[in-house]
Amino acid sequence: MSEIRGNTVRKEFKTLRREQQQKGSRGNENSISTCILKISRKLKDYYLSGLAKAKAESSPMKTTWYCPLDLSTVVEEEEDGVIYTVVVKQQHGGPTSPSTVSRSQCVKAGTEEKLVLHLLHSFTMGDSSFITIFLSTYRSFTSTKRVLDILTDRLENPPGGSEKSQMRQSFNKAVCTVFRTWLTEYPEDFKGLGDPSRLLRLAPLLPQDSSSAADLRAQLLRIAEELSEKALLPDAHKDQTAFTSPPPDASKFEPTSILGFPAAIIAEQLTKIETELFVRLVPYHCLGSLWSQRDKKGREGVCWSVRATVRQFNKLANAVLASCLWQTKLRSQQRARLLEKWISVAEECRARKNFSSLYAIVSALQSNPIHRLRKTWQDTDREAVRRYEELSEIFSEKDNYSHSRELLKEEGTSKFANTDNRLNNRHVNKSNAQGTVPYLGIFLTDLTMLDTAVKDRLDNGYINFDKRRREFEVLAQIRLLQSSCKNCVFTSDEAFMQWYHSVPTLTEEESYRLSNEIEACEPSPRGVPPTVVITQCPNLSTSRISLADSDNHADFHSPVNNLLSKLTKHMRSPSVSCLDVDTSPPTNESTPAVLTPSTPTKSHRRSASCGNNPITTNNIQGSAADMRIIRIRMDLHDGNLYRSILVTSNDKTPTVISSALEKHNQDPKQASRYELTQLLPEGKELVIPATGNVFYAMTSSSVDFLLRKKGGNMPIGSQPISTETSATFPRIKAKGRRLVRTLF
Repeated sequence: MSEIRGNTVRKEFKTLRREQQQKGSRGNENSISTCILKISRKLKDYYLSGLAKAKAESSPMKTTWYCPLDLSTVVEEEEDGVIYTVVVKQQHGGPTSPSTVSRSQCVKAGTEEKLVLHLLHSFTMGDSSFITIFLSTYRSFTSTKRVLDILTDRLENPPGGSEKSQMRQSFNKAVCTVFRTWLTEYPEDFKGLGDPSRLLRLAPLLPQDSSSAADLRAQLLRIAEELSEKALLPDAHKDQTAFTSPPPDASKFEPTSILGFPAAIIAEQLTKIETELFVRLVPYHCLGSLWSQRDKKGREGVCWSVRATVRQFNKLANAVLASCLWQTKLRSQQRARLLEKWISVAEECRARKNFSSLYAIVSALQSNPIHRLRKTWQDTDREAVRRYEELSEIFSEKDNYSHSRELLKEEGTSKFANTDNRLNNRHVNKSNAQGTVPYLGIFLTDLTMLDTAVKDRLDNGYINFDKRRREFEVLAQIRLLQSSCKNCVFTSDEAFMQWYHSVPTLTEEESYRLSNEIEACEPSPRGVPPTVVITQCPNLSTSRISLADSDNHADFHSPVNNLLSKLTKHMRSPSVSCLDVDTSPPTNESTPAVLTPSTPTKSHRRSASCGNNPITTNNIQGSAADMRIIRIRMDLHDGNLYRSILVTSNDKTPTVISSALEKHNQDPKQASRYELTQLLPEGKELVIPATGNVFYAMTSSSVDFLLRKKGGNMPIGSQPISTETSATFPRIKAKGRRLVRTLF
């Protein structure tokens, strides 16, 4: 067998040498080096295929002659600032057909310049998905201006001797492919440059011998003209969407008017709003590296499409709260009708595959101001409560929200929801296909966890492009769901929209005050065991994941989901934590009260989305050092903004305070002026000792902390304690190093 491979290699060598001799004087150093490179790769391929075949021959399988067996060997090669993952595959045919060896390679990591230039060579190297992945994720490690500069420099020195050479023709084709894809998928990258000089420099360098290049040149020049006009007449191009309408008049709000609208009409209008927002969503705005940086100075406008979805989620949750709490003099039976109405609306949203509105309604009904209304829940129809519990099961945190993910997989591209016929026949118009509007928090959580768990760069400083491939798998799921929503048709109901926009915004304190006016506080019943939010976590940054690029994005099983499953194996926290925004009161829309899954009242069984069983660190074997992720906010008067901090068993209070100050863009050297306080259920607080170990000093009933200056005033009604209490006031949980809590 080795003799046959040797003869094959010698034959390949003679063929390559004959090609060089035919070139004669035209040969140069470049062609010689190319020849040597080809020979070395051939030798390596045959060597690797020989190893694979040797493994196959020692296999206990007896049916190799009629059962074709594909063998592959994966290696890494570094070449001129780029690391490639090379797959050499040997395909065995039948007794008469010879075996073949194929070679494919894709970029694993590289320098910034080499990754950009690989856009022009990816097709010829068999890395067909590189352009799509790069354009979807490059904002995580570089900028549009930098990419254009590198490509323009390359276009000024194209390869090949003449315009008619095969090398030049192939290069020109690649240039047109890259810029055509970029302009089609992400035109905002060019329109947001501000300065037209880069486009004016690029346009003349595009190929001159094709109609496709001429169209690209015309598009670039039009955008450059728009940028020039905007620079000369800035007032004419001001963002009209920045106009803020006055807040609604609370005196004109009629909360019980919601009962006059059919649940199907309400769900239809909510689905219309959510679908329009989801179609306009820019997928790369969900990347963890971008979403986690949105609050930094000078980045107020980033991730605007995600912020719009967050505002709608909060607005709907606030509408549920306000309609149920605004009129405090209603009898419990009357208020129960409001709960039943919103449960019916949630059911209608489920039938329309509008998971975003569904979760907003369920979260509002599970929030403490509504959840604690025991008499109201007791007067609520039992069948409605049962349906409400079934809807809550959809967002159960069991197995990393496997129920929600399974529904997205089954119904993501289907025409209709997979619900019982009673719902579909009674409420859904079968003549119109339905899109799927997901709860965006699931994808934000996945991408933030990926950003936290996988390094941005290798030890040698190369950009880790494998990480971008994994992120792209999540973005591809979003794009697939968006495609299902593009052809949806809705009719507008002005009466409901007028009511919806008239709902006043309730703060967390206002919601709880109204709830207490409806039903006064009572001594808390015996609490359930608290749920520990974060347990021990292995260091997943060193996890190795097999390379498997799939062209079928409809199947959501992928290496990314395998990684996420590992990361969340020992975590119990809902994806809603990703929908976080600065809760400083805006001019027109502020966030409503905290809307989080909670423990239900005695009138109905506990919702599965709350998590029943406590998790202890003893459940984990072979973990790294003890660690937890906590949420810390600063004591501010203009709103709350949480930051997530990873706390290990070795971290003392000053270290945690310094990290928190740095995350809040404060001077970490001022740590001695602050004290760290854990926020416990029922408004209680636990002050962490100034030199204590935070990991062991904190209780497991909460992961919310407050950073206030020493000597600051304690909030009204708070009770500092030093013992663990039951978690009766629900909080939204968080996961990942950079996750921050949303105040709805």
